[in-house]
Amino acid sequence: MASEERVKASHILIKHEGSRRKASWKDPDGRVISTTSRDEAAAQLTDLREKIVSGQAQFDEIASRYSDCSSAKRGGDLGRFGRGQMQKPFEEAAFGLEVGEISGIVDTDSGVHIIKRTA
Repeated sequence: MASEERVKASHILIKHEGSRRKASWKDPDGRVISTTSRDEAAAQLTDLREKIVSGQAQFDEIASRYSDCSSAKRGGDLGRFGRGQMQKPFEEAAFGLEVGEISGIVDTDSGVHIIKRTA
């Protein structure tokens, strides 16, 4: 089916000491990232997810402020992508969501994410 071939999604990425790249737009030298454990990153992301799900905050606003990905400048929007374009755990999570649904914590080599499927 065509709808399963490509999805559109946004995400929030929190990098940690195990991330493959320790720099981000908000931590260019990777100082904070290098001292953040995976569990600390996941806990922060869980708190942010709860604020979004409870209606206290908007996904794009949280992404713009907290995400370590350069997509933060677009509210976390990654645009459309097909299978084989993202890391496998990310791809599986994004394709497994319904439009408007927000994932739980997704681990990749880049860090921990929450993903919102937008189309």
